[in-house]
Amino acid sequence: MNDFSFSGNISDSYSFSAFNGYAPIGVAEALSRFNQKQLTPLIICVGSDLVLGDSLGPLVGTMLKERNVSSYVYGTLNFPITAKEVEYAKSFLTLMHPGSFAIAVDAAVGNEDDVGLIRTVNRGLKPGLGVDKKLGVIGDCSIIGVVAGKSSQNYNLFNLTRLNLIYKMAEKIAEGICEYVRGYENSFIKGA
Repeated sequence: MNDFSFSGNISDSYSFSAFNGYAPIGVAEALSRFNQKQLTPLIICVGSDLVLGDSLGPLVGTMLKERNVSSYVYGTLNFPITAKEVEYAKSFLTLMHPGSFAIAVDAAVGNEDDVGLIRTVNRGLKPGLGVDKKLGVIGDCSIIGVVAGKSSQNYNLFNLTRLNLIYKMAEKIAEGICEYVRGYENSFIKGA
């Protein structure tokens, strides 16, 4: 779970409502812009199925596996990558997938007005910020779903997050990633 505050270039971040039918196209386009070197995509879905608000990442990972996305996907409901495993995952992924374009997916807290937004950001993410954990960055870019507003009691908010919101966000993110991977494969085939 992240605490999402972005102070970078506007072209380094794109936001889409989870209730916007065009959100998956926006996610796919943003990922395409971020991967200028056309590196092989790799998806890392961070979170836990033990806390509803933090289940966005593993739910996206599961949806991607069910859709048979043509990319390596790590972090599902059956095999989540929690904040505790991020450092191990980074070492493993660096060893197993050198030169890949790592897309990290996680839930976040943000401003109350931002709840329901899907943000693609041209930088990795720091899992656990929403619960005051100090962990390293994972991924080359990130997709973050804002599932709750910031509060001094963020952990309680994670349990009060609506499943409908998490599920809609996961569907849009998974659809966007699938669209991006298909586009990546098509451009790779055309270039060969």
